[in-house]
Formats: sequence, C-alpha cells, structure tokens
Amino acid sequence: MNKKLTCTIVAGAILGMTAPSFGAGFRISDQGAKSMSMANAFAAQADDPSALAFNPAGIAFLKGSQVQVGSTTVLVPQTEFTGTTRLSGSTTVTEKANRDIFIAPTFYVTTSLESVPLSFGLGVNSFFPLAKRWDAGGNFRDSIQEIEIKPINFQPTLAYRFDALKLALAAGLDITYAMASLQKVAYSPFPPPSGPYTALGNMGVDATAVGLGYNVGAQWKPLRQLTFGAAYRSQVKLKLEGDANFAATTAGAAITGPGTTRGTAKLDITLPDVLTLAVAWKPIESLTLEFDAERTGWSSYDKFAPSFGGKLAPLSTSEAKNWEDVWAYRFGTQFAATKSLDLRAGYAYDISPTPDATIGPELPDADRHNITFGLGLHNDYAAFDMGYMFVHFVDRTVSNAKQTGEYKSDAHLFGVSITTKF
Repeated sequence: MNKKLTCTIVAGAILGMTAPSFGAGFRISDQGAKSMSMANAFAAQADDPSALAFNPAGIAFLKGSQVQVGSTTVLVPQTEFTGTTRLSGSTTVTEKANRDIFIAPTFYVTTSLESVPLSFGLGVNSFFPLAKRWDAGGNFRDSIQEIEIKPINFQPTLAYRFDALKLALAAGLDITYAMASLQKVAYSPFPPPSGPYTALGNMGVDATAVGLGYNVGAQWKPLRQLTFGAAYRSQVKLKLEGDANFAATTAGAAITGPGTTRGTAKLDITLPDVLTLAVAWKPIESLTLEFDAERTGWSSYDKFAPSFGGKLAPLSTSEAKNWEDVWAYRFGTQFAATKSLDLRAGYAYDISPTPDATIGPELPDADRHNITFGLGLHNDYAAFDMGYMFVHFVDRTVSNAKQTGEYKSDAHLFGVSITTKF
C-alpha cells in the first residue's frame, strides 16, 4: 500500500499540481515571475522567454537571442484537518501537515533568425513538483507520512512567424523525467472495514519515470492593441518503476516474511492534457489586460493501480480516483508606470478536479482563489521581474473511507527571474 501511495503521489505530483498558480490537482502553472504577477494570464501576451511554458508561439515575436533564469519559491501550506480518520475511529482529531519550502527553478533560451522568420527555444522547468509531510506517528500515517516529487521537464521548440498575417505558430516536445519518494505505514485489510485495521509495517518507495509529449501554440495580432493566443499541451504517459522496502510487523510478517523485504513497484499514469485560450487588450498604450481560460483533462486520472513484485505482490491494489476535467479562469493586468518600470496584478480561480469520494491527505485539494502582484524593471539589454501569489484554498468538507472532516489550507509563492537580451 505504501508503494501504491508512493506511486500515486508520484504520478499525481508529476501530473501536475497543478500546481502554483497552483493549478488545481497537481499542476504547477507558475513558470515565470512576470506571468505569476498577473495570475499566469500570459498565453496571449507571451512576450518573454517563459512563453515556452504558456504559449510557445510567442517566441516567434522575440528579437535576437534571450536567456532567462528564474525560480519559484513555494511555502508549502500547513494544511490543517479536523475530523475523524480510519485510525482515530470516532474520536475527533486535529492534524497539521509540516511546513516546507520548495524551490522550482526555470531556464529558458530563445533565438530568432534574421534571414527567415524562424525561432528556436529550449525550456527547462518543473511543472509537477510536490512535497507533503504529515506527522510520522499521526492519524494519516496509513495514507502518507512523507511524499516528495522532483520532476524536470525539457522542452525543445520551433516557431514560425507569418508576417503578412501577423500570426505565429509553434510546436515542441515535452520530455519529463521524474524522481519520487514516499513513506507510509501499510495497514490491512485492503481496504477496511472488512477486517481489523492492523499495521503491517513501514513502507518506503523510490520510483522514476520518463514521459514524452508534445505542445503546440498560436499567437495572432490582428490589431496593434489586440492579441489572441491558444496553446495545447498533450497527455504524457508515465510508466513509473522503482524499488520498495517493507519492514514488517508481526502481522505483516505473515504476508511478506519477517524483517525487511525488498521488491519492485510499477504504476502506469497518464498526465492530463491542457488547453489554454487567451486574449490580451491594450485600451491605452500603457495598460494591458489579459483573460485566459484553461482546461485541464484530469479525467485521465481514473484509477491508481500499483503492482509489486516478489514477496510484496500481495500488497498490490487498485483504487478508483475518477478525477474530473476542470477549468481555471485567470485575469491579469500590466501598467507601464515609466519607460522601464511595469506594475502588475492578477486574480485566478482554479476548480479542483478531485471528487469527495477519493480525496485524501496525500493531496487535500480544493477550489482555489489566487491573488497576485509584482513588478518588472527592463531596458534594451536585460529585464528583472518579481512576483508574489497568495493561494487561498476554499475550506474542503469531506466524508469518505479515509476521513470525515474539514481541510483548511493557504500557500504563498514568490517568483524571481532575470532575462538577458543579445
């Protein structure tokens, strides 16, 4: 079971938590400080190298060569749960996840040819980082004690500009490598209450996977003050494989044998596709307004069915997830206060894909309100951007086999990036 959770979380995190603007689910939308400060409403503007993450067609309108280095610092929320769990029985308890700091770096490089309207780009970022820790001896130890996902995404991209049409098209690959680890206590039976809920042992899992997908984008500027953007990122199929260590209790020894047992773990997960539609408008020269609507196909995550090898095979399970396709709505604004200073703000509403029947402490997701602001300093040779995002998770009341009660959570994100132009 630990393994299963490990892989689940791994996959889930990899799937993109959504993220900062935590995209609901596992997807992380915050891939640039400039975009973060506008609530990630950026697929129409897409006017710096981080366009690779939002709408790759935007790099076709960038001049010369540009390199951007940045990072998003996530203060992982101290999620609080009040209610009952499988371990607490009828006793109401309060559990708090440990606070953590997670840093997701980004790197983008773009270059546009002078002889033909062709541009190339490479992005290196992390769409799906995740970290969550609950008290090792707490009332969620049967689901999760600690989970950490470290995915890296490589995105080579090609974009072409049709000057007569004021249109750009782009296509690229998404190559995702992920490392994940999980710790928990395995319990039997599978699942309760078909028998006594007994600790079988401590489970630790380490897994890795490489997935391949693609992305396309379009940017159209029919008027100087009006821009449309559209981008699509495909599903990515991950075949997670790793190793599990299981330290059995007396009860667990009846299944796997006494002491520590090692085995293999496998889990197939399909990460969701993402469609973004956007429009940016400049009512006056110094003011830009953008609205994005983003659909994430979380219905691809319909079950969690890890399998284990060797003596751990009896711990293999299949658990329904039945996540739903959801939309996020983002609004951002930028005001050019001076020739070199831009002020930005934004708001986003993210809908959670997780149904009440399958939500758990590994990702106690909820609908989210994101409020952002930031600024940018720039000249002809360089740019410095910084942004802040406050994420409020709507209080989530849940009642299922894992827990009955309420989750509360908030998060803070900080983004910084430096862009050099050649």
